[in-house]
This record gives sequence, C-alpha cells and structure tokens, in this order.
Amino acid sequence: MGRRGEDRILTLPNAISVVRLLLVPVFLWLLFGRDNREAAAFLLGGLGVTDWVDGYAARHLGQVSTLGKVLDPTADRVMLGAAVIAVLVDGSIPLWVGVAVIVREALVSAAAVALAALGARRIDVQWAGKAGTFALMAAVPLFLAGHSTASWRHPAIALGWISAIPGLALAWYAAVTYVPVAREALLETRAADPDRAGALGGRR
Repeated sequence: MGRRGEDRILTLPNAISVVRLLLVPVFLWLLFGRDNREAAAFLLGGLGVTDWVDGYAARHLGQVSTLGKVLDPTADRVMLGAAVIAVLVDGSIPLWVGVAVIVREALVSAAAVALAALGARRIDVQWAGKAGTFALMAAVPLFLAGHSTASWRHPAIALGWISAIPGLALAWYAAVTYVPVAREALLETRAADPDRAGALGGRR
C-alpha cells in the first residue's frame, strides 16, 4: 500500500509537469517555425529548471504522489528526447553527444515498459539519473545558444561541454546500475506470483 495521499492527481508538482510537456511544441515552433535559436534555448533552459522546481515542490509541500512519480520522469524523457532530436536536426549539437543521449533514453524507456508489462514493481528514479538528466537539459540549450547570434554564444559552447560530459557520464552510470535493480524487481515478481511469471515466460 502506498502512503496516505499518494493517490492524489491535482497537485502543484503534477501541474508543473503537465505545463512542461505542453511547452515542448512551443520550443519546436520557436526553433523551426520562427528560426529563433536564442529564444528556443531560453525556453528549453527554463523548462530544464522546472525539472528541479516540481521535485522541490513535491517534497516541501508534502505533495508527493504516485502519478507524479511516473509523470515527472516521463516529462523529463519526452522533453530531453524531443529537444535532442530537434537540436540534432538543427545541427547545433555534436552528433555523438546527441546519439549517446537518444540511445540511453530509448534503452531506459524500453526497460521501463518491459518491466511494467511483466508486472514488476516500479523502480524509483536514481539520483545519478536525475542529476544526469538535469545536466543534459542544461547542455542542450547551451549548445543551441552557441549556434545562435547571441553575444554570449562562445561561452555557451564551452558551458555546454562542461555540462554535457558529466551529464552523459551520470546518465549512463544510472542506466547501468538500473540493470541489477530491474533484475531484482523481476525476481520479486516471480517469487510473489510464480504462476504469472511462468505464463509470461511461456509466451517467449
């Protein structure tokens, strides 16, 4: 059983996560519709900051919810994935950095879906993954600003690399350490319901 109040839906942190998702198309419009890299970078940077704001609000307002535990990392992945693909298409981010981010996000998302399909318990987001995502959400708009006409474009590129390298290291570290945790979650599921686990295994 979850803790009391965790079944709430209408909370400030959840509202922030929804707004973040709704602003992703605005970012794409600024980048491709208005061809304004600087404005798109500022919006994306602001969305990255709100990743910290909704978590802070959830903890300090006592509004941690089951929905929020799913919605927040989902918003992170949608935002980061859309941003990286868009900036790759724009040509403002190094190809290997963009590919490393996309591959990592695809693997983690696929693992989460597979665990849910197998009935395993949900795995909480790790601090390393959260920190890595935050650093990458800073790096992407910085690379974008670095290819704009902004007066600070050269420092932006340097700051982009400073954020991207540790961000990738943390994100991939979290992905690797996710493996034994996911295995443990599957073993717990099999131990709790061997008939279901056997049926799922027989479908392979």
